[in-house]
Amino acid sequence: MLAYALSPIDLIPDFIPVLGLLDDVILLPLGIALAVSLTPRALRWLARVAEAETGADQLPRLLWGAAIVLVVWLSIVSLLAWWLVSLAVSSLVV
Repeated sequence: MLAYALSPIDLIPDFIPVLGLLDDVILLPLGIALAVSLTPRALRWLARVAEAETGADQLPRLLWGAAIVLVVWLSIVSLLAWWLVSLAVSSLVV
């Protein structure tokens, strides 16, 4: 499947407007699903356990990212509230 994804030769050429990219969108996920289903269940389980054990100590602490998201949401809510208040005041004045 990796060879098909990286190959310049496609089942349907990419220059055909919709069908050229649609075959990649359909065939690549099907190939990945096939590869996962062909992998033995015990091997997948062992890989997940090993990944969970090594990754448990490396959880990201992105407090600055949470702060940025919080500031963006608060500014959006405050701008919306300011707009609604100014709309209500202008309708009362007229």
